[in-house]
Formats: sequence, C-alpha cells, structure tokens
Amino acid sequence: MRKEIFTIAVLFLLSISTQAQTVVGKWKTIDDETGKPKSIVEIYEKSGKIYGKVIDILEAEHKKKVCSNCSGDDKNKPILGMVVIKGLSKQGNEYRNGKILDPKNGKLYKAIVALESKDKLKVRGYIGISLLGRTQYWYRLKK
Repeated sequence: MRKEIFTIAVLFLLSISTQAQTVVGKWKTIDDETGKPKSIVEIYEKSGKIYGKVIDILEAEHKKKVCSNCSGDDKNKPILGMVVIKGLSKQGNEYRNGKILDPKNGKLYKAIVALESKDKLKVRGYIGISLLGRTQYWYRLKK
C-alpha cells in the first residue's frame, strides 16, 4: 500500500512539472546577425491560440522604430507593442498553423514554436515547407 501511494505521488508530481512547461511567458530574442539580445516578446494564450507581442526593444536607438515594410494593419505601426506571433495552435509538443512576422522585412511566415527545454524556445519561420526557413532560439526571462 505504501509503495502504491509513493508511485501515485511521483506520477502526480511528474504531471505537474510537465504541465508547468509552457511557451507562455516572456522571452528574450537574439539577433541572428550580431548574436546580441534584441527584444522581449511576451507569449500569451487567447481563445485557445498562442500569440506573441513585443513588449520591449533592448537597443535604445530602435525603441521608436515602425514597421515600414509591413502591410495591412501593421503598416507603419510601432514595433514596440506589435503582435509578431499570430494564432498558433498546439499540435503535440509544437505550436503551428499560425504566422510569425519579421518586423525587419515586414514579411509574414508560417511558424513552428516548440520548447527545447523549459527556458529555451525554438522558433522557426518558413515559406512553403519548413525546410525553407530559419530557426531562432529565444530564452525565457527569469522573474
């Protein structure tokens, strides 16, 4: 009886730690070219989908930039406050079937987002098939 209770307790704790691993939170993005921290994106859930909003730009000279290359509603809007991850759905261990915006060139790409570890996020934007794209790694902000 004691062994069964211990086993149930361990399984319960494992299920809690698995549930705690989520993409929701604040993430530091890294510039592909310089390797320097670029921005903070807050990933949140709304109506069962995942979104990401730029909540801070780390380089002072870029804080007031607008997305001049964007189209539609994002055209000439400030990048600070912009939603750059749009409508991803959970499929297994990944989030997909949504878009990611690159404010640098104004283009929307298909996206796949997945946790590499609890504090490292793999973010892939691509055109057509996922082989034609690029991957970034974002790092969870510690509280």
